[in-house]
Amino acid sequence: MSEPLTMYSTQWCGYCRRLKSQFEREGIAFREVNIEQDPAAADFVMKVNGGNQTVPTIVLPDGTAMTNPPIKKVIKALAASGSN
Repeated sequence: MSEPLTMYSTQWCGYCRRLKSQFEREGIAFREVNIEQDPAAADFVMKVNGGNQTVPTIVLPDGTAMTNPPIKKVIKALAASGSN
C-alpha cells in the first residue's frame, strides 16, 4: 500500500470534519496536519491555493493537491493512481 494522503485542516473547519468522517467511512488512510499549529503547512496551503489558507486542502500520494474536494472526486483520483 502507498503512503496515505495528507489533509491540511484546522480544528474549527466544518468542511474538514465532514471530509475526515467521509475518509474514515470509506476506509481511506490519511494523515491530518493542522495548519494553525504548523507554519510550514500553512505556507504550503497558501502556495497551492493562490495565497489563501483554504482548508481542507488534500494532497494525494502522487503529489496532486485538491481544495475542498467532494469525496467521490478523491475516490476517483485514488483509483486512477492505484493508491487505494
